[in-house]
Amino acid sequence: MSFCCGASMIGTKGTLKHYRTRIHNVPILFCPVCHRIEVHYLVENEYEILAEYAHGDGASEVDFHDYVDESDKDLHENCVNNEEEDPMQIVQSQIDISLDLLSFAKGISDSEWQQQLKKRLIVLSQRRHKLRMKRTPGGMI
Repeated sequence: MSFCCGASMIGTKGTLKHYRTRIHNVPILFCPVCHRIEVHYLVENEYEILAEYAHGDGASEVDFHDYVDESDKDLHENCVNNEEEDPMQIVQSQIDISLDLLSFAKGISDSEWQQQLKKRLIVLSQRRHKLRMKRTPGGMI
């Protein structure tokens, strides 16, 4: 699994900018807590090569799928969640994982890790609350 700030990252595809070139449909990992984005490690080399060539050619936009064959790579094998899942289920899964880790951190008396996990749980709880507000008519639960 890929982790960021202790949260498991979500597998998705996105558009990244390399200098003046936008590269669409790049497999990325996204942190639901701090919003950090990184290119999926299985295609990182291909991304860097494509980005350099596209920039060198002066291309303003390219599609990753047009140049890189991902069929031999299981990009979501190590992801706990991916973008096709329901956002509420993703947040709930992240909360459940964080609560399990908090229990473990308490068991080993790691107070620094406990504080980090509590901060993450606050962010995830706020996100869950916003999702609930969007789903209900008039924002009422």
